[in-house]
Amino acid sequence: MGINQWREETEWPLSRAVDTVFHLRADGRLTLEPPSTAEQAEEFTYDPMDPVPTSGGALLMGGGLLMTDEFRPGPLDQAAVEAREDVLVFTTEPLAEDVEVTGRIRAVLFAATDGPSTDWVARLCDVDEHGVSRNVADGIVRVRAIPGEPAERVVDLWSTSIVFRAGHRIRVPVTSSNFPRWDRNLNTGEPEQSATTARVARQQIFRDPDRPSRIVLPVVPVR
Repeated sequence: MGINQWREETEWPLSRAVDTVFHLRADGRLTLEPPSTAEQAEEFTYDPMDPVPTSGGALLMGGGLLMTDEFRPGPLDQAAVEAREDVLVFTTEPLAEDVEVTGRIRAVLFAATDGPSTDWVARLCDVDEHGVSRNVADGIVRVRAIPGEPAERVVDLWSTSIVFRAGHRIRVPVTSSNFPRWDRNLNTGEPEQSATTARVARQQIFRDPDRPSRIVLPVVPVR
């Protein structure tokens, strides 16, 4: 994707791909440089009764014409999702040259919640020269937690192959829901099949030298 080319390979994953770390930083920055000093944790509130709506992605959601129109698959403009207060957004500066990402992607979040259970969602987006952000890949992890205690959480975004063109930016939104693609975590710790109550959760993402939240991208040298 990005340059709209098919390419055959003889191995998977690609041995020439280099795991490259982009750090979630203060002021919504996404940088190759890790934090050298403690940066204040980013906070948001996740309300399972008002979840982040599904917008594009690897979907197969039936249910008739209206359902298909409402939940279209593939890359879509993420402006409405990224404008929500319960979505944290981290973005690079415009790229000086093309960057190819081919392989498995993972986000490593140092995160805390004030409840016994919650979800963490991470997405990779391509922001074009006009500022339009389109989803590339995403993933979710459901966790049991000690309320208020930071822990390392790994979100598997599966695999992709895309060239982020020069002048584009790489973006990583982080939140706690993507509904109805994934069922909501009600933040109570009750069994999902029988839970009857919901609670609002206070979420924190940490960004300091000892707890560097980040995304790991398999970057392939552009030929």
